[in-house]
Amino acid sequence: MKSAKAFSPGHITGFFEICPASDPLSAGSRGAGLCISLGATSEVRVQDSERQSVDVRLDGKPGPAEVTVEAVRILLGQERKKVSVSTEFDLPVGQGFGMSAAGALSAALALASALGIDGQHAFEAAHIAEVEQGGGLGDISAILRGGITIRERPGLPPIGKVLRIEGQPEVVLCVLGGGIPTKSVLGDAAKRKAINASGSKRVDMLLANPSLERLFSLSSEFAIESGLASRKVLEAMNAASKLGMATMSMLGNSVFAVGDTKGLERVLSDFGRVFRTRVNTEGARLIGPRA
Repeated sequence: MKSAKAFSPGHITGFFEICPASDPLSAGSRGAGLCISLGATSEVRVQDSERQSVDVRLDGKPGPAEVTVEAVRILLGQERKKVSVSTEFDLPVGQGFGMSAAGALSAALALASALGIDGQHAFEAAHIAEVEQGGGLGDISAILRGGITIRERPGLPPIGKVLRIEGQPEVVLCVLGGGIPTKSVLGDAAKRKAINASGSKRVDMLLANPSLERLFSLSSEFAIESGLASRKVLEAMNAASKLGMATMSMLGNSVFAVGDTKGLERVLSDFGRVFRTRVNTEGARLIGPRA
């Protein structure tokens, strides 16, 4: 039996444009957001078997984990292996923090290491799985680049193009209630139309004047114009904006903010569960030696 362990940062999108394509490596989204130091850690065990099987446990419990399972199967190809994945999340799933992508990528990196496969294939498998399973569109591309990112061209680099805005501020997150399944939004034609109408022009606006301040202001406009922000999300954004900059996490019932960190934690704790993190530039990585 072989085993390996890997970590992937999470990723938060402020605004985006949906960009489908026949080739999944070219599909994804344009948009902007932050890679964060909280994410997912996966330990993978691999052994020979008479048939291929994939078992995934999320925070110690069996879970559907469609994106992770698909990423593992892409890497395995036709190999008959028994793969066991144990993933631990630092943040709630379904709240726009990129936990599904981080889980799939950390599992794929660990599996690639255990199988002696190049790490780029892990990123490709995770991106394809995320796109095909409807779990997200641009998280893997952003995590590959790291930091504060602008996804200028859709798809996984080098097909896609992701720029970085310098800076590593502390970030305060607040979960206001139950999660929003990404599939429910991406699969809704009316919502897709509203997202693209609002998101496309804002990517171009940020590219013309890239800064963290501009990212937050454009994200706030997008949250309102796209119709994705609930009344409670808007209330939390307004309260937090008095102590810094705040906007909605796409796609989640949550907000993220930068500024007076302690003040933001205090104010946002009135709305929901609060987490403190930091912009991450180190990216996904293996943890410890291979077994």
